[in-house]
Amino acid sequence: MSSGRGLSNDLATLWLQTPVVIAIRLQQMWMDALTGNVNAAEMNRMVSEKMMAAAESAVAVNAAMMQQGFAALTSAGTTSQRSIVDAVTHAAIKPYSKRVRSNARRLSK
Repeated sequence: MSSGRGLSNDLATLWLQTPVVIAIRLQQMWMDALTGNVNAAEMNRMVSEKMMAAAESAVAVNAAMMQQGFAALTSAGTTSQRSIVDAVTHAAIKPYSKRVRSNARRLSK
């Protein structure tokens, strides 16, 4: 099962670092537009990483649901619904927060 702290950290990452990544990318796009250069690699990366994160999230959610289902069956009803929801939510959020953290590090250099 997933801890609430991991979910909280990933949600905080999305809440705090996502606007930073968006702002840095918008600034880069504006500078590219002013100079006439297009950073096609970064544009492609923005799209492809979202598709990869969505696919990874879908697989992780399905795996977490199966894992939590088996845990609920074997624990004879002692698993709380909140822990199940937290585990599945954390599985869904983790791929996105991982990419946001790496983008924030990479783009802020």
